Order: sequence, then structure tokens, then C-alpha cells
Amino acid sequence: MKTFEASITGLTHDGRGVTHIDGKAVFVSGVLPGEQALLSLRRRHRNYDEADVVELLLRSPHRVDPRCRHYAQCGGCSLQHLDAESQIAAKQSVLEENFTRIGKVSPESWLPPLTDEPWGYRRKGRLSVRSVAKKGRVLVGFREESNPRFVADIEQCEIVHPSLGPKIGLLAQLLSGMDAAADIAQIEFAAGDDTMALVFRHLKPLSDADQTALIAFGKEHAFAIYLQPGGNSSVHPLWPEQPRLAFRIASADAAVSDVELEFQPLDFVQVNAGMNQRMMERAMSLLDPQPTDRVLDLFCGLGNFTLPMARRVAEVMGIEGEHGLVERAAENATRNGIANASFQVANLFEDQRNASWAQQSWDKLLLDPPRAGADKVLEYLPRKGTQRIVYVSCHPGSLARDAGILVQKHGFRLVTAGVMDMFPHTSHVESIALFERS
Repeated sequence: MKTFEASITGLTHDGRGVTHIDGKAVFVSGVLPGEQALLSLRRRHRNYDEADVVELLLRSPHRVDPRCRHYAQCGGCSLQHLDAESQIAAKQSVLEENFTRIGKVSPESWLPPLTDEPWGYRRKGRLSVRSVAKKGRVLVGFREESNPRFVADIEQCEIVHPSLGPKIGLLAQLLSGMDAAADIAQIEFAAGDDTMALVFRHLKPLSDADQTALIAFGKEHAFAIYLQPGGNSSVHPLWPEQPRLAFRIASADAAVSDVELEFQPLDFVQVNAGMNQRMMERAMSLLDPQPTDRVLDLFCGLGNFTLPMARRVAEVMGIEGEHGLVERAAENATRNGIANASFQVANLFEDQRNASWAQQSWDKLLLDPPRAGADKVLEYLPRKGTQRIVYVSCHPGSLARDAGILVQKHGFRLVTAGVMDMFPHTSHVESIALFERS
């Protein structure tokens, strides 16, 4: 095995260390800027190579011991070896660099980073399942860091909600004893405030014995058990007959009532409940909703932002592309006694400029798009009456691009922006920005 010494000079967008050999970038997992390491080449590519650490020769002062004993194998996290302050600083640096390089804009000021509890925060996700004949059992976990084709052999997860995280190994034991051990493809998990739901995707019908085993497991560990024999529409509860998943968004204003949102286990909800609460408070502060405001909420989902806003404004309309989410958002409005919020289905990646809502005047706008961003919407919105925009982003590159559009095409100022640590110990960058009409 050929080895070589190298100095780590930076981090990639996915949290790997970067060095250069003969002018070619080499990416290395588990190392930090400023460290010196003995490396071995793992894989060559045309524009970069990948290497593994043989020995760490010089440690960064920002290195910490990973809390998870599966960290070296599991690809669920990439930054547990970096202290918390440096993690958020790295994400802030990524956001700054994207604004400068892609959007050619910079905020007039920076928001302090939003952080919350860094462990046991993940209330939603997907566990991979694989029956391994050589081991004579089923593996349940996330994909391996070094080879995403394989499932990491883990017993527990430190970032998954505490009702499930310590029980990953028990799930594997359960499946290993089932008739359908080789036919369970994945397990989706979703936690409300009171209930953790597990959705078992099975490729063949389950035997009565397997269904009995799943029900017993659900009862023992207080899990709601769902089955998914086909597409998303096939998901149905096995036990109990009518599970209820819901989470509450508390109001920071004592004069404004809280909101509770019910959801289905495959619905999109913010992964981190604690950060969702803090993000909501920041978004409301930046948007500064007033009793006379008319607000448009694009990519509204279940009404995560729409319904708390409705408590504070004259009218709010949420637009979302998925019919099921719009249906449940409207039901959540009714359930919370909110009459000034309405919802419409529209594909926001297609031209909607002729839709009635796109032709109306809205005082304020909230955007919370997926990774692709909102550039298609920004071809025809905002209209001249919109004075303030809050943009919640899960991808710094698309936010930076859209910030450039808002500033250079629509005449807005990028007033302030900052990162939110929605996914601690990962390289994922969540951020929020405020734009005001110049």
C-alpha cells in the first residue's frame, strides 16, 4: 500500500478534508484543516482523488472525539470529529463564499447562528435495510461512509430521536427473525411530539406471523407501525388502527396562540423539532408581520410557516405543489380555528404567472423552497407591492443565486442573513435571509 504525507488545507461542501498532490485535489474523510496525516490512495478520478487516513500525525486543536462508536463506518454524519463552534463557523463560511461567488452579493449584516440541542434531534429520516447472508442477519442503519452501496452495521444512533436512536440494533434483531427478512427494503421514521412512527417498505406481502411480530414490537416500544407495500399512497397503519402524528409550534408572543400541525409519516416536516421552533421565531422576527399585512407563503408544505403567520396578519395564502400536503394544511387551519389562511396547489417549478394568486399584490413574501431554490418563481414574483421577503434555504448555492436575482433584477437589498444548524454534525447548511425593497 503506497502512503504519502499531506497537509489538510480545507473542507469540502460535504465535510471531507482537502489536500493537493501534484496540483490535483485529494479528498479525505475524517481530517480537519491544519492537520498533517499519512494517507493512502483509495480511488482515482479524472479531476480529483480520494484517500484514507493511515495515521494522524498532527491534530487540529478543534478536533474532538466522536460521540458515536459507529462514526468511522456510518455515513450519517461527517463532522462529529469537529467541535461545535467550528462546525457552525464552517457552515457560515460556506454561506459567505456562496453569496460572494454565485450571487455576487453580501448581506449588510450577519445574523448570529441559530443552534439547538446537537444530539437526538433527528425526528424524521430513512433507515436502509439489508439482509446479509454471510452474517446470517439483517443490517439496519445508514449507508457506509466509504461505500454507499453498503449498509453500516450499527446498534444505535446518537443523532436520531431518543425514542428510536438507541434501538436500531433491536430493529435489526426483529427483522432478522422475520419471514420477510430479505424483503424489507427500508424503514422510514417520523416522530411527532408524542408518537414515533415506523414505516416498513416491504417488497412482498407479509405473513401473519411477521405482522404479529411487528405489532408486538410496536406495543413493546410505543411505536406506531405502518406498512408500505407499494408507492407512497400505499402507506397504511398496522398498529394502532388510527395513529396520530402531530407537533406543536409554540408562540413567542403570549398574546398569540400556539399552532398544532397533524401530519402523515411520509409528509415533509422539518427534521429538527427544536430548530424548527427557533427558526420560526427568527422568521417571524424578520418578516415583522403586521395586523394589516397580506402575506404569500411559497412552498408552504403543511403550513409550518403559514399557520403561525395567520395568527398575526390579515390574510396569508400558502402555495404548495403536493396535493396531500395542501389538503392537510387546510385541515390544520380548520383544526386550529384559523379562518384567514387559504391554500392552493401549484407546481412552483412551472410558470404560474397567470394564476390569480401570482397576479395579486402581497405585502410580504416567505419562501422555503427545496434544494433547487426559487429561481423559476422569481421570473414573475415579487410584484411591486411586496416590500419584504424572508427566504429560508436548505442549499446555500441556490439561495445565493436567488439573492442575486432579487437584488439585481427586482431591486431588493439583502439586509441580513445567517446559518441555522438544522443538521448538527453534518455538512448540511440551512440558512435564512431578509430582503427589503430598496
